[in-house]
Amino acid sequence: MGGSDEARPLRVMVVDDHPMWRDAVERDLSQAGLTVVGTAGNGREALAMLPGARPDVLVLDLQIPAPDGIQVTTEVVRLDPSIRVLVLSASGESADVLAAVKAGATGYLVKSASRDELLEAVRLVADGVPVFTPGLAGMVLGEFQRPSDSTGREAEAQTRLTERETEVLKMVAQGMAYRQIAERLVLSHRTVQNHVQSILGKLQMHNRVQLTRYAIGLGLDGD
Repeated sequence: MGGSDEARPLRVMVVDDHPMWRDAVERDLSQAGLTVVGTAGNGREALAMLPGARPDVLVLDLQIPAPDGIQVTTEVVRLDPSIRVLVLSASGESADVLAAVKAGATGYLVKSASRDELLEAVRLVADGVPVFTPGLAGMVLGEFQRPSDSTGREAEAQTRLTERETEVLKMVAQGMAYRQIAERLVLSHRTVQNHVQSILGKLQMHNRVQLTRYAIGLGLDGD
């Protein structure tokens, strides 16, 4: 997301087969100034609406009539990788979260999340920042750890990180939002973003989802 997106409200589409829940999420998003470009009650309807709706973020339940949320996520990422998928599900099971991430979801919240947590997650996911309900990131993204994949190149690249960049990387692994990292380290939001971009370059990675998986794989999400 770039500067042009800051000039207009985020466009969000909501997919959930429970009308009361779907309406409540739509209301919360609209009242916060976001533009809800469409709602759907099943996977088929969601995919049919997608080209015309052109959302920045798809807020998606997993347990919806076919195709289910995992299949919809896979198809959305295939059709338009610029659309970010935020799963909002009643399930906090590791298998469901892992399946969603593997399918291409950028974030995963359980439905016990507060209104403010949902709004914050939508905004962060729109910017490509991985967001997970506390406790899920370490539990699930640790599955992406591949000790044998730690090459000499990666090890050498990691030694080039500054002390500050290593601090930022650890906080990314712990699932902290940029704003939280900025407050913790007494830095500006922009400075934190610059540190992340520098880390991505040194580690030869392309986005923050890869970075989060990498950092958790190294065990940097611990205290």
